Amino acid sequence: MRGSAHARWAVCVAGAALLATACGGGTGVIGGPGTLTSSWGDPQNPLEPANTNEVQGGKVLDMIFRGLKKYDPRTGKAQNWLARSIDTDDSRHFTVRIKDGWTFSNGEKVTARSFVDAWNYGASLKNNQKNAYFFGYIDGYDKIHPAGGRQSADTLAGLRVVDDHTFTVRLNQTFSSFPDTLGYAAFAPLPRAFFTDHAAWVSRPVGNGPYRIRSYAKGSAMSLEKWDAYPGPDRARNQGVSLLVYTDSNTAYTDVLAGNLDLVDDVPATQLKNVATDLDGRYINTPAGILQTLAFPYYDPKWNTAGARKVRTGLSMAINRAQITKTLFRGTRTPATDWTSPVLGKEGGFQAGLCGHACDYDPVRAKRLIEEGGGIPGGRLKITYNADTGSHKQWVDAVCNSINNALGNGKACVGNPIGTFADFRNQISQHKMPGPFRAGWQMDYPLIQNFLQPLYYTNASSNDGKWSDKRFDRLVDRANAETDAAKAVPLFQQAEGVVRDNMAAIPLWYQNGSAGYSARLSQVALNPFSVPVYNEIKVG
Repeated sequence: MRGSAHARWAVCVAGAALLATACGGGTGVIGGPGTLTSSWGDPQNPLEPANTNEVQGGKVLDMIFRGLKKYDPRTGKAQNWLARSIDTDDSRHFTVRIKDGWTFSNGEKVTARSFVDAWNYGASLKNNQKNAYFFGYIDGYDKIHPAGGRQSADTLAGLRVVDDHTFTVRLNQTFSSFPDTLGYAAFAPLPRAFFTDHAAWVSRPVGNGPYRIRSYAKGSAMSLEKWDAYPGPDRARNQGVSLLVYTDSNTAYTDVLAGNLDLVDDVPATQLKNVATDLDGRYINTPAGILQTLAFPYYDPKWNTAGARKVRTGLSMAINRAQITKTLFRGTRTPATDWTSPVLGKEGGFQAGLCGHACDYDPVRAKRLIEEGGGIPGGRLKITYNADTGSHKQWVDAVCNSINNALGNGKACVGNPIGTFADFRNQISQHKMPGPFRAGWQMDYPLIQNFLQPLYYTNASSNDGKWSDKRFDRLVDRANAETDAAKAVPLFQQAEGVVRDNMAAIPLWYQNGSAGYSARLSQVALNPFSVPVYNEIKVG
């Protein structure tokens, strides 16, 4: 999900009128007994499922929605949830049968139409949803979301409601892994209220998950309460969650220590040396499907040349990943050697060492390659990042120092901070990056396809740098067309080889999920996406 969006925020929110108590009271209780408080950041967009592709909004969608599939919070495996069955004979035509007894929190029944209408809305060009691309496999997408001009249809030809509990999906190509993508939030069902009074729904989204939104003050906090009538087996074990907006992760961490906050779900790098002692074991550090990279603006012709390819490879070899991860991140990051994640495992497509020597620290060869490629475009490397979390400045400075040392030029690389994550993402979306920029990827679902296609396929939803390679696209198309998932993986790996050969993005490190929590909480865990499993947390 959520390309380039893996910033964490934190700053104590004073005076949040919607909540019973503001930060700083020393009790850790905000919003009532049995309610936990957690650090958070404002979503980039309104919380429409098909328009949310970053972590902070995704956290909320994970609490208020349930889809056809749900990813196991421990293994990441896709499990049927609202789906009673998803059947196919050819990996192109699917019959989806949904379970009876599910409703939205406003009392509306969840039916086949709830999914079909939501998917048609998400795919429609006129609705301008960031995740529209995820519906691109469904027949008729080219009519409802054409690459150019106006749409010529209002609905996807490949979707058909059979009855209240059955609908069919016809894809425009075979895609054996399609059912496993359906746990992603973009495929969530929507109630009729979303369409009949959209403005009201956006102001207070209604879903079918274990929590309901009580209130939201942008820039301040969101209050979610347990939905007592939730019909699913994963009911909330607490009374609610209060998400508090922070702009400094160190402040969130110290608030946990002071008892003014229950959970910080990204321990800042500056605190890692003390965290085990500070929190007396209430610290989580687990592998997650997250990769951090440096992406490039290929819409800038200077970065889209054969020489620039050498420069990118040289820059990769100028970065001392081992030293940076050891010094700054203390076991919460591991130097990346491919463009996926170890959580996929070998069978899932992870290839340790795929990057080869290009990801090894070799300052002599790095300098030579950069010189052979014509030097850094523009004469100076500016790495853009959002400055509203303390950890990014540290590693960007460390990366620049490593590059500067390799080149023997203390001014060759500098950080280019953007004040807030929202502004950072907006500038990326508007293609205003002056050079490489911080790009984090948190998997939407545990498939190698998800680490490659959304980021590098021509005009894909999270291809922020606009990289394009016809051979890569063809290999991805072939992989998706395989009816046997086991045969698809090697083709995706070949496509990843194209990414490597072009150094389309520089892989930096695999990121663990980390969290610290107060003594009020128990049963705290992070899922493979690094998001707290809020519904399982117990308070008191």
